[in-house]
Amino acid sequence: MDLDDILGPRPDDPLPALLREDLDRLSVAELEARVRALESEIERTRRKIEGAVNHRASADQLFKS
Repeated sequence: MDLDDILGPRPDDPLPALLREDLDRLSVAELEARVRALESEIERTRRKIEGAVNHRASADQLFKS
């Protein structure tokens, strides 16, 4: 069971607000800047996932020995 199942969504999670934001009010330049920022965040998140997976694999290998 995940903690989110018990506690519900985190109140400080910005993702729900981001997904609800009205994009109609933004210019093309602002939308392009938003896409660049989101792509950077995606890459940062992927690096974090990769680090966590590698850390877990290292720990698993250590305890198998």
